[in-house]
Amino acid sequence: MESKAGPSCRLVFCLLISAAVLRPGLGWYTVNSAYGDTIIMPCRLDVPQNLMFGKWKYEKPDGSPVFIAFRSSTKKSVQYDDVPEYRDRLSLSENYTLSISNARISDEKRFVCMLVTEDNVFEAPTIVKVFKQPSKPEIVSQAPFLETEQLKKLGDCISKDSYPDGNITWYRNGKVLQPLEGVVVLIFKKQMDPVTQLYTMTSSLEYKATKADIQMPFTCSVTYYGPSGQKTLQSEQAIFDIYYPTEQVTIQVLPSKNAIKEGDNITLKCLGNGNPPPEEFLFYLPGQPEGIRSSNTYMLTDMRRNATGDYRCSLIDKKSMIASTAITVHYLDLSLNPSGEVTKQIGDALPVSCTISASRNATVVWMKDNIRLRSSPSFSSLHYQDAGNYVCETALQEVEGLKKRESLTLIVEGKPQIKMTKKTDPSGLSKTIICHVEGFPKPAIQWTITGSGSVINQTEESPYINGRYYSKIIISPEENVTLTCTAENQLERTVNSLNVSA
Repeated sequence: MESKAGPSCRLVFCLLISAAVLRPGLGWYTVNSAYGDTIIMPCRLDVPQNLMFGKWKYEKPDGSPVFIAFRSSTKKSVQYDDVPEYRDRLSLSENYTLSISNARISDEKRFVCMLVTEDNVFEAPTIVKVFKQPSKPEIVSQAPFLETEQLKKLGDCISKDSYPDGNITWYRNGKVLQPLEGVVVLIFKKQMDPVTQLYTMTSSLEYKATKADIQMPFTCSVTYYGPSGQKTLQSEQAIFDIYYPTEQVTIQVLPSKNAIKEGDNITLKCLGNGNPPPEEFLFYLPGQPEGIRSSNTYMLTDMRRNATGDYRCSLIDKKSMIASTAITVHYLDLSLNPSGEVTKQIGDALPVSCTISASRNATVVWMKDNIRLRSSPSFSSLHYQDAGNYVCETALQEVEGLKKRESLTLIVEGKPQIKMTKKTDPSGLSKTIICHVEGFPKPAIQWTITGSGSVINQTEESPYINGRYYSKIIISPEENVTLTCTAENQLERTVNSLNVSA
């Protein structure tokens, strides 16, 4: 930086200052600059032929001048006055354009370019305006939640470091929030930093929420002026948890299934549609007028048929708000008579009954030896083929897992019955003698020939089916003989004989 102008220049300037004139037609000229940029102010005067020097000044609020820059027309030298706030920030070109770097708010002044001749002083004023874009608005001090029907502070919208100050607007779901007594209360304040002269704007919003505000976005914006005109910055969205009282209570039965049977464990769950949801309820069981205080669930174990009825729940502090559900505990009883192992004699009668008691109509199936029967068994006169393993099975089709079954093992006993037949071979050389035996337990068969009394072991037997089988022998007697068939089981010994001619 060059030294300040000498005393002689000061003297000439002071003699002529009183003769300074404003060039006609110039009027006010404004230079807009962004904070931190370089302010460029043209002199806007035609340089006269007899120019001695040019000089810049600014005016204090009381109108007194402060000179800041000097340039000689002859020496082409530039001097800057020792003004602290402009030290190292000024640049004066040959055409007397003044540049001020790093624009500050304090640079908002009326600057004057002065061109001095031997007999006159010409002036051109310039107004400097400095603008600072504020920070993006931010919603701070947000309420953790809002409550319906209560006016509550939602938060503060803050935008910092603005010049000049701006305006803050609140929005709900993109629509401007206007003040409304008891519903929307806006409190705006601004504060200037004494050092930077920048403004911080704060708008506090008090808001009475409704259930319609659930998941609704709230935003705010700051409107400010820049070098090119009015602009707006938007904040990020803020969504608030809306608290509202319970208006309805519902009751559920868990696990969720079509039907409940005896022995099941169930859980009653009570829900309120408020936010936050209620954490405690009163549960009312059938036949119990007093409620049981519990969390939102209540467990019932080993359900019995007498637990069928209406189950209810209500709020702790508002018992009139109640919900109910009807629960039917399904049951199934089966009684088979007779059951277990039963032994009867052939020809006996045996009444069999399978009695069902159930909470609804049940299906009944009879099985014998794992084969399904078309109808229930009935025995007026038992036969050997009636013996076997009988099962009566019942189920409730709508109730999963509810089945019952009982079994009857029927044993039909009888003493041996013998019938003997003979058949002569067409050649006439041999005869086949057959001993048909019926009885249970299975009789043992022995053959003997009259006269010799010997036991005949060379026999052929059929399979034992339904208490019957046979034994046969083939003989070629040379003389008349008598064949005897003996059948014996644990009940009796039976003998039958047949004469066979030679």
